[in-house]
Amino acid sequence: MGNVAERYEYLTFEDRQNIEKWHAAGDRAIDIAARLNKYPATIYKELRRGFTGEKDGKQVYSAEVAEAAVKESFKNRGRKRTAAGAAVGS
Repeated sequence: MGNVAERYEYLTFEDRQNIEKWHAAGDRAIDIAARLNKYPATIYKELRRGFTGEKDGKQVYSAEVAEAAVKESFKNRGRKRTAAGAAVGS
């Protein structure tokens, strides 16, 4: 895909809000990806990350749920700590 960003950039909360709005309106993931200049796989992963259940047979995506999941993931990156607070492997 020539017009998709060549290096990885994280989705912003604004991107997630747009995904939520467009997904709720019935837009396809591939169309959302084109609007945001991202790979379709990025949008499919994001829809799974923010999945909150189904309503009327349609999957529901929440930007807030996805953002919280990403922040939790960032918080858990790096050295793992023991219950006593010491870094593992130090």
